[in-house]
Amino acid sequence: MSRPTVAISIGCPAGVGPEVSVVGAAREAERARCVLVGDREAIERAAKLRGIGRKTIVAVRDAASVKAIRKGEIGWWEGSRTLTTLPSCGAPRAEDGAAQLAWVDEATDLVTSGVARALVTGPVSKAAIATSGAPGAEVFRGHTEHLGARLGASEVIMAFAGEALITALVTTHLAIADVPAAITKEGVAASAYWLVRLVQALGKKGKRRSPRAASGRRPSAAAARVAVASLNPHAGEGGLLGREEIETIAPGVALARERLEGEGIAAELVGPIGAETAIRLAARGAYDGVLAMYHDQATIPSKLLGFGEAVNITLGLPIVRTSVDHGTGYDVAGTGRADPRGMREAIGAAIRLVRAGIAAGATRG
Repeated sequence: MSRPTVAISIGCPAGVGPEVSVVGAAREAERARCVLVGDREAIERAAKLRGIGRKTIVAVRDAASVKAIRKGEIGWWEGSRTLTTLPSCGAPRAEDGAAQLAWVDEATDLVTSGVARALVTGPVSKAAIATSGAPGAEVFRGHTEHLGARLGASEVIMAFAGEALITALVTTHLAIADVPAAITKEGVAASAYWLVRLVQALGKKGKRRSPRAASGRRPSAAAARVAVASLNPHAGEGGLLGREEIETIAPGVALARERLEGEGIAAELVGPIGAETAIRLAARGAYDGVLAMYHDQATIPSKLLGFGEAVNITLGLPIVRTSVDHGTGYDVAGTGRADPRGMREAIGAAIRLVRAGIAAGATRG
């Protein structure tokens, strides 16, 4: 597999998505066949902004024309939904929200049909999609949930991978008041399992580990070592500050150990331990990954340690899906200053995960 094909949905046309998508695709054109899914005029506007010639972008319509994409070229999927008019940068409309969702679905279909090997998504506006009036869009809360439902995956896990920290989440886009009830032992077990699988697929196990881990002993280099963060301060202080660690998280860790052992996967799960301790020690190399209980518990340290370079990865799907770790960037859209590093990293991670076969063991409902 010399140059895998990657389908890239360009995100919100009023944001930085088209810009980072076209620049990222251009810079990764030697390693992958990149096919942009989105409005042609939005893509050409972004390409002009960054000095990328129109002749670099070639129209493709089927598997044969995709395979014919040469090094240095960027594919554009002719079947992409088009816009009536281009939006002004920074000002998304209802039409743009419907188009963003359509592009995600179209790019996903390229992967499930075998035209592409991986899906990479540009940043979308959740609000623009949810209020667009498109069929089913009102329940859209993010790519993770949408793709899980669309592809019939029974386990869908959000993860972030950067050089300094790899983390996965038990819950995703929820109001903070709803988080405790949403944490189940089965959810903890599934998230811990897939985090170990991700660490293995990225080849990160033991690579950054300190010889003196939290336990004070030298861990086995063959085993992925993952810290499970607590929900409550100080891991609940034995139930004084909450019982989720005792009644839900610890039993979930035990279930994860059983599943990993049953599949012959070498892993060491530690916790639940205080979230601040888990993150600090992982950043120092004592752990290969951290399992977080809710969205900001994972994203704040991830973005502090590697903003613009960390990759959002959806685990448990029957396909490989990665994304940038940033939003639509309406404040810099149209200025030509959008940072494409996140898209390059997302494409690179997609290539690595395809080669590692991370989606091969995904479960379907």
